[in-house]
Amino acid sequence: MAPPTAAVEVRGLTFRYPGAAHDTLRGVDLRIEAGDFVAVVGGNGSGKTTLCKAFNGLVPHFWSGDLTGTVLVDGRDTADLSVAELSHHVGYVYQDFGNQLVRPTVRDDVAFAPVNFGLADWRERTDEALEALGITAIADRFTWQLSGGQQHLTALAGALALRPSVLVVDEPVAEVDPARAAEIYERLAWLNRTLGTTVVVIEHHAELVARYARSVVLMADGAPAWHLPVAEALARTDDLAAADIPAPQVTAVARAFAPTGPVPLTVPQTVRWLEEREVGPRVAGRPGGEAPEVEVGAGARPGGEVASVPDEPRVVAHLEGVGHGYRAVSGPRTEVLTGIDLTLREGERVALVGSNGAGKSTLLTLLAGLAVPRAGVVRVDGTDTRDVSAAELADTVCYLCQRPEEMFLQDSVRADVAMHPAGRRVAGTTELVEEVLERMQLGDVAHRDGRLLSGGQQRRATLAVGLAMRPRLLLLDEPTSSLDLRSRDDVIAMLTALAEHIRCTVVATHDMHLVAEWADRVIVLDGGRVLADATPAELFARPDLLERARLVPPQVTQLGLALGLDPVPLCVPDLLRRLTPRTPTTAGAPA
Repeated sequence: MAPPTAAVEVRGLTFRYPGAAHDTLRGVDLRIEAGDFVAVVGGNGSGKTTLCKAFNGLVPHFWSGDLTGTVLVDGRDTADLSVAELSHHVGYVYQDFGNQLVRPTVRDDVAFAPVNFGLADWRERTDEALEALGITAIADRFTWQLSGGQQHLTALAGALALRPSVLVVDEPVAEVDPARAAEIYERLAWLNRTLGTTVVVIEHHAELVARYARSVVLMADGAPAWHLPVAEALARTDDLAAADIPAPQVTAVARAFAPTGPVPLTVPQTVRWLEEREVGPRVAGRPGGEAPEVEVGAGARPGGEVASVPDEPRVVAHLEGVGHGYRAVSGPRTEVLTGIDLTLREGERVALVGSNGAGKSTLLTLLAGLAVPRAGVVRVDGTDTRDVSAAELADTVCYLCQRPEEMFLQDSVRADVAMHPAGRRVAGTTELVEEVLERMQLGDVAHRDGRLLSGGQQRRATLAVGLAMRPRLLLLDEPTSSLDLRSRDDVIAMLTALAEHIRCTVVATHDMHLVAEWADRVIVLDGGRVLADATPAELFARPDLLERARLVPPQVTQLGLALGLDPVPLCVPDLLRRLTPRTPTTAGAPA
């Protein structure tokens, strides 16, 4: 009997972009069964997105290049079908999903494809897609008024309206808060479970892969290293680390006690796993086995420990009674910030967190002087931002926006880094630029256009632009979004290193690992107000506060809470130092 037709089958696929020196895909062989939920993982530049664009025909029908091999979708060769024809088989939601929203209202946008294909049942398809993703209530809202999470669901609905058998989603949670990330994955899981849709996600978040995927494809150097069931895949921690993909933190904890064998993937599974091996929190005076040796890395910080700073260090910025809002196309003004009172001081590493629409980016633009508050006062280095232009304030404040490609205005990274000091006629600009490029490890790409670099390189380049400006206050919006493990750790390390040059750094982020490993102060925004101002350990020990702000702490913190640890651990090394086998014979026992 012939095997059932695969949802996607790739045979010997090799592809090189025009002008590229090397193949992006190299001899790819892959089979994705109908009804699977597949996570495609790998480091930046491993070929994940290019491979998935071959599923819907963008490679090679839109992105032309040198291609050999075959891609079959539902048994049909993509070479024989147009991108329009393939859209009925493969729905695709891009990482930059906002560019997929092409109509004014949510309903119009979801209906766009079936209407333009002349489908008689376009109304039924539109209503079906809206209902499937739970966004019927916002169907008549303008797409530009939506939060990031709502925009993403709208783009998903637009793809679903053609009833594809395969749905590909590139970085589905890159720009949403942790709680909305879970909601998006719950919707994808419902589509997979209820409608039988084959779901393929390109993902960096191992915790979400562990929770929702059924199988995992590891891409490395343009080809799949393996395609395995999720439990077996995430147990291969060495393979994942080599590809700059972090295993779930709970998996790393288990591996410290059992170097081989099956590992838990979720916090509840890990609690049971530790109990079965009689591993628990250290208790003073109680004998126990030898705890695993822990190599303390750059991100290792004991729970609750905060870097010491002098008493009442100098104020860098002060906000008093600040309110701000925007007038929508229709209706009254929307208040984004209300009654904000904050003081930022030298030496602080501040994480600004909250759900989508909480006001984080607006607060950064006010601190940068790109907007002035409608109420209250913002003072930076003692200067009211109303009294100076943003250009004048740039000598004191640097704002690196969420999309790094928007920071590049010149034809090379070196020119972009030199732009501010050269424009200000700073003495020794040439030497300053070379020093910054070396510090940010950009010497090899300094001659290249920043817009053409990888995501990690772009982040380093924008940090170089900021460092060359010599600001007292550095503001960053989502600096680790969509980065692999190595690039993310590079950003954290560079932010730490910049402390000797920059007096205060404020980072708006949804990355709770960054909060735990880098910040010493966390400001939580909710509904445009300051909900909390605490250390990372204090914040993560408050489940009620986390739920209200739609935040999800790192797995290691959740595990610490489940084990009754106080203060909660902020990193895996800290947790391991506080756990011990209760009998000597259990240390390193096999799983």
